[in-house]
Amino acid sequence: MKNVLPLLLIYLFTLSMSFAQKAADKEEWVSIFNGKNLDGWDIKIAGRPLNDNYQNTFRVEKGILRVAYDQYKTFDFKYGHIYYKKPYSYYRVRFQYRFLGNQTPGGDSWNVRNSGIMLHSQSAESLSLNQTFPVSLEMQLLGGLGKGERHTGNLCTPGTQVFIGNSLRPEHCTDSDSKTYDGDQWVTAEAIVMGDSIVHHLINGETVLTYQRPQVGGGFVSKDHDWDAGRFSANAGKHWVSQANTPLGSGYLALQAESHPIDFKNIEVLELKGCMNPKALNYKSYYVKADNTKCRYKK
Repeated sequence: MKNVLPLLLIYLFTLSMSFAQKAADKEEWVSIFNGKNLDGWDIKIAGRPLNDNYQNTFRVEKGILRVAYDQYKTFDFKYGHIYYKKPYSYYRVRFQYRFLGNQTPGGDSWNVRNSGIMLHSQSAESLSLNQTFPVSLEMQLLGGLGKGERHTGNLCTPGTQVFIGNSLRPEHCTDSDSKTYDGDQWVTAEAIVMGDSIVHHLINGETVLTYQRPQVGGGFVSKDHDWDAGRFSANAGKHWVSQANTPLGSGYLALQAESHPIDFKNIEVLELKGCMNPKALNYKSYYVKADNTKCRYKK
């Protein structure tokens, strides 16, 4: 019996450590869309006040977050976005999307089967009344047109700029190397965002674009499409000019409404910033950025 007890204690300790390691390794994805309503999200449509859901553009049907235009007569420059309430810095976000039907009359030709998710975005309440797009990194989503290549998971940079390798990329949009997805099929998209260091875009599990060192800067779109063209207020434009070349390491998530109907579902976020003390109850082995103020310990 004297020999059995130490072995039993060693076994129980090893078992306890194994359970703790499994808990630390288990990814805790959080659904930020509840499939029932738009609780936790803010809406901002160009020319409309905050949370004025003009013509029921954003709606929930059968567990799907829909961007719909059946109550519009014409698009009339009503660029819109729906913003999740919480900012993030180090995280993964994944979701599924599909384009449907035809573009709304009055939409720009380049917005056929065109939408996106904004990463590190300014908040909904900070937009100017008539502003078209938030300062952000846009993971652009494009649907195929039934002929030729049309990549998705691209990057567009309203009010921002990035590096690819060691080179600053001055162009507003950068193509990914994804496949083309025609028709109304569901596509899985994911972004892995590491603060102001590096961002990866994934489509159906494959990395299609990587860029580094996101910053405010580069004008709004280009020298020919400046802050005034983006319909920023004078004070807002001056503010963003004053922030040029500063790192962009955090912000909000926002889904676009750009005149073509699109559905989103299964929108989830995995935090990559949190407690990195292995002695804490909520330690996670996959965190890449420490915030030990969030650590919880046994009493």
